[in-house]
Amino acid sequence: MGIMIPAWVHGKLTPVDKLEAHEKGLKHKAVSVFVVRGTEILMQRRALGKYHTPGLWANTCCTHPDWDENSSDCAVRRLREELGITGLYPEYRHRLEYHADVGNGMVENEVVDVFLAHVRGPLKIEPKPDEVMEIRWIDYHDLLAEVRRHPERFTPWLKIYLHNHADTIFGPDLIISAKS
Repeated sequence: MGIMIPAWVHGKLTPVDKLEAHEKGLKHKAVSVFVVRGTEILMQRRALGKYHTPGLWANTCCTHPDWDENSSDCAVRRLREELGITGLYPEYRHRLEYHADVGNGMVENEVVDVFLAHVRGPLKIEPKPDEVMEIRWIDYHDLLAEVRRHPERFTPWLKIYLHNHADTIFGPDLIISAKS
């Protein structure tokens, strides 16, 4: 049995194997984090060994909380586990739901708590190769343009976040930080 995540089965929150949740398209909890430096967003390219959406660009990190884990603790844990980032405590920004085909017969049917963390100054980043194959900082507006030009390079959830939820996730933050 793999990692147990919180999913809704017959209307009740139940521990379910993560792979099973994606194979059956069960609605389940998730966490996404955006790390922002001025108007730049830290992006990760998913490792080729990931069981869905390998090699695609995504937000800083995204995951599923363990069965008994709250979302804010999960966000901090996954920043450390995926990218070796410590000392950041992302701020809760928004809860959203989405449903997306992620290939290989799998479906993301997620209730996502989205977090945002601002970085001022240097940030030590040590990506874990089994999670992340590449990272980069990209200006928010350049990211929007790149997603429009090459949508096939990005995860379905990132496109949904940017297209449907950017104002709620980022609010005025990117505009304010661009002026400071």
